[in-house]
Amino acid sequence: MLIVNPYATGVTKRLIEEVAAVLGGPRVELTRGRGHATEIAREVCPEADAVYVFSGDGGFNEVLNGADRDTPLGFIPGGGTSVLPRALGLPAGALRTAERLARGRTRRISVGRVNGRRFGFSAGLGLDAELVRRVEAHGRGSDGSRPGDAAFAWEAVRALVDHGGRFAPTLEIEGHGRAAFVLVANCDVYSYVGPLPLRLAPEARFELGIDLVAPREVRMRTVPRLLAVAMRRRGAAGARGVLYAHDLDRVRVVCDGPMPLQADGEDLGDVEEALFEAERDAVTVLV
Repeated sequence: MLIVNPYATGVTKRLIEEVAAVLGGPRVELTRGRGHATEIAREVCPEADAVYVFSGDGGFNEVLNGADRDTPLGFIPGGGTSVLPRALGLPAGALRTAERLARGRTRRISVGRVNGRRFGFSAGLGLDAELVRRVEAHGRGSDGSRPGDAAFAWEAVRALVDHGGRFAPTLEIEGHGRAAFVLVANCDVYSYVGPLPLRLAPEARFELGIDLVAPREVRMRTVPRLLAVAMRRRGAAGARGVLYAHDLDRVRVVCDGPMPLQADGEDLGDVEEALFEAERDAVTVLV
């Protein structure tokens, strides 16, 4: 089965045909809206030899939430960023990735969960989820593409200004203390800025539990230091003013009030509490 989001940034009718040909002619199913990929995966996974997904990270996330433990999943980049296949070490480009996946080599990985929703590479409560929401409000271009890195940078500046130049501690992380917002990583790459990976939790691995990164407070004057943390090789490990915990099974966060939540770049709405969990050895992926 090849599940395709026809509205993803890099997906075209011609590419769908070419990808399907490289994969040996699987049955192709086009998604019709939010949640449809989860329904398809849940239905076909028990019987399918493999399920391929040609989409962006939102489609990958939906399939993860419908997949079983043993059906091999192949993620083919069709989005603007497509973090998950890149973090798994797959090549750039849909056709090159399809050729690689067709070899059939597999790998067992863990996934994260937040309030029961699986995520492949990252989830966040607070600032990064707010940025996801702000950028989504821009809508898509005439070609179906989503706003790029410049829009995220612009919205990050606007968010800081709108919050009065300060993100104060507004949530409690059980066993760790108070923080301004929470980032949870399931692998060493949290996201990408163009070709550059953001490795906030460089010790995180797909085969391990989840890593927690939580700045205690953010002010205008601390932004350059936090950006440097995001770009350095050690990430948040040992960084001043940042809570960091490695290879966790679960962590519960209670907010002072409703805060936005995201998983793999998908807006999950506002919550007052979030339970992040590691689901170890959860799925089989093609690499």
